[in-house]
Formats: sequence, structure tokens, C-alpha cells
Amino acid sequence: MPTSSKQDTHRRRSSSVTAALNQIPLNQQGDGILPLRVKSRPSFHPVLGTPSKVKARPLSRRYVSDGLWNDVKTGKWLLIPSSSLKLSLIAPILCLLHVGLAYVGVEAFQPGGQIPNIGAKCMLPSNEQDGGYAKTWWDVALLVHYIVFWTFVRQFMTLKVLAPLAFKLGVRGGKITRFTEQGYAVFYYGIYVTYGLYVMRSLPTWYYKTEYFFIDYPHKIMSFRLKFYYLTQWAFWAQQTIILAAKVEKPRKDYKELVLHHIVTIWLIFWSYMAHFTYFGVAIFFTMDTSDLFFSLAKCVNYVSDFWSIPFLVWFTIAWTYLRHYLNLLILYNLPTQYDLIPVAARSKIDFFNDSYLDSYGFMKWQIFIPIALLQALNLFWYFLILRILVRAVWNWGEDVKDDRSEDEDE
Repeated sequence: MPTSSKQDTHRRRSSSVTAALNQIPLNQQGDGILPLRVKSRPSFHPVLGTPSKVKARPLSRRYVSDGLWNDVKTGKWLLIPSSSLKLSLIAPILCLLHVGLAYVGVEAFQPGGQIPNIGAKCMLPSNEQDGGYAKTWWDVALLVHYIVFWTFVRQFMTLKVLAPLAFKLGVRGGKITRFTEQGYAVFYYGIYVTYGLYVMRSLPTWYYKTEYFFIDYPHKIMSFRLKFYYLTQWAFWAQQTIILAAKVEKPRKDYKELVLHHIVTIWLIFWSYMAHFTYFGVAIFFTMDTSDLFFSLAKCVNYVSDFWSIPFLVWFTIAWTYLRHYLNLLILYNLPTQYDLIPVAARSKIDFFNDSYLDSYGFMKWQIFIPIALLQALNLFWYFLILRILVRAVWNWGEDVKDDRSEDEDE
């Protein structure tokens, strides 16, 4: 029918690939945070036949700063890259000021003096011991700094880099917001998958020698690269949780599940760091980050090309199968028995004041096992949906395969 075909030209239904990817509620931050000040393509003048300039849409008022202090009071700094940048520059400025005062000979600021370099402790791991780094209360300052830093990076990338890129690639409507969200995920996970490999390669757990999660426990002394990796990852997840909890962006249907997912993730990060299971945490980080990288990449490609989205969905499914299921199930299978490789003296009692977190009853073992098992159950449910829609998408490759359950990406 003419009416139907006309509507289809203006509003394309979501493909089966979109449907498949929308079933996986990981790192999907919702609608409407963006833009955007992107230049529209020139329109064609019907009489003169020459392009006429179209003014760029002004940036939404919510992305215009009201001044740093007002942005901080209202929480608007979460949206304004310039405000979060100014806040993230506090630590570098304090560091340079300290170095300058030490250089001119002020005794209190000399190495080993009465006043520590607060700025440096906010940016870099501290508490150096025995050729490595141990936990310290200064880790909290580092977390706060990098929460602000990741806020700046996220908003700068989405507003200034990815939104214009999406427009140039032909992405329109609500898909621009989705593209920038997943594009930022590709940016972040691309960096931290590489960094995670670099960290894991230096550990005795390479490659997934799970017994070394527990041999020679506790692993109280961390290398610089390990401690920096762990704390900046923790800051990233904390920042993502703040964005969700504050409803900076329009919540999706799975908003509650996403918040729960982030809380459980931070809970596991917290206890693995406090209880000296960082080797274990690095292995989990890598499986999650790598699968999320392929997931976000597949979604970005899907917003640009229906044809090429199929191969990327296939590759994503393979990566998901290996990382989210084979490796994670391997870890879960070995955890109950290999946990006993921890020396008995190191798991005799819980004494927080003496940095001892394991008791003879195996509380921490199940504290780790149960949340990961629950996440694995969710992963298996999503995996079933992925496989079902993948088969349908491949079978109908080249056709406009529709799935009524999927969200309309143009909304």
C-alpha cells in the first residue's frame, strides 16, 4: 500500500540484529543525553538548484554551564565537559604546586617532609612497600579523582567526538544518542582490554591458571600497573553507577536491572580489592570488558550498516560464548576446590583491623561464588536470546527481518 511504503521510507523498523543486541542490557545508558551541535547537510533550493545553508541546531540548555560552582551544587557538572574538566584539574594543579614549592626549597614540601604531595596521591598509586604498592586510605582520593576524570572523558567523547562522527556516518534521530553511548564503550573497553592483557600477562595467573588466584595468598603487594588498573576500573564503574542512579539519562525498560548489575559489580570489586583477590578480579575484568567491547562494536556497526551488522553479530556471539561462558564457568567450577589452596593460617579468622578477611568457614568463598553464579545465570538467559535471533538473522540475511519485541531505535 502506498501509505505503508511511504512510512517505511521515513521510519525503518529495527532489524533482527538490533533486536538481538537490545536483549543484552549491558552498558546501555538510555536516551536523550545528547545533542547536539552538529551541522546539518545543506538543503537543496527548489528554484535556484543550489544548496542553502541550514543553521546548526543549538546545544540543549542542559549542556550549557551555569558557572562551575552552580554546576557543582546542582550536579550539572556530570553533563558539562568544561566543568568536569576543571574539577579533574584540581589534582594536577596541587601536584605542580607541591613540586614548585619543593623546588624553591620549602622544607615541608621536600620528599619525606611533613606535607605529602596530595595531588600526586590523587592521580597515582601510593603506599610503596617491598617493591610494590599496598592498600592505603589515599586510594579513596584516587577513586574520587578518576570518577571526575571519567565523567569528563565520557561527556567530551560523546558530545564533541562521537556525535559529529555519528552524523557524518549517516546516523539520525535517537540513534545518534545510542551510537555515542556504544561508541564511548568501544573507546573505553578498547583501552582497558589492552591494558588488562598487559596486566594479566605479568601475573602468575596467565593464561587463566586459576589455581594462582589462591596460591601464595594474600597478595597484599601489587605492582604499579596492577593497582592503577584496578582502581581506575573501580572508578569507571562507580562513575557509571552514579550516571544511572542520578538518572542523568532517560532510563530504559531495564533500568532497575542495570542499576542492580552495576551495584553487584562494584560489590565484587570492593571485596576483591579489600580481601586481596586482585588476581581473581583481573581475570573477571578481562572476560567482561572484552565481551562488552565486541557487543558495543556490533551495536555501532548495526546503526551504520544492516549488511555488515550480521558478521559483527556472529563474531560478538563467538566472543561472548568463550568469554562469558567458557572462561567464567571454568572459574566458577574451580573456585570451590582451589580456594582451599589458601594456606590455613591465612583463612583462620576475620580481623579487619589486621587486614584479615577470611575465616575458617569459607564465608568469602561463597561471597565471591554466589554473585558470579547469579550473573552467569543472567548471561545464559541472554545467550539463549542471542542464539535464537542470530539464527533468524543469518537465515534471512539480506532481507528486512523484523522482531516485534525490539525497541524502535528511531524513537
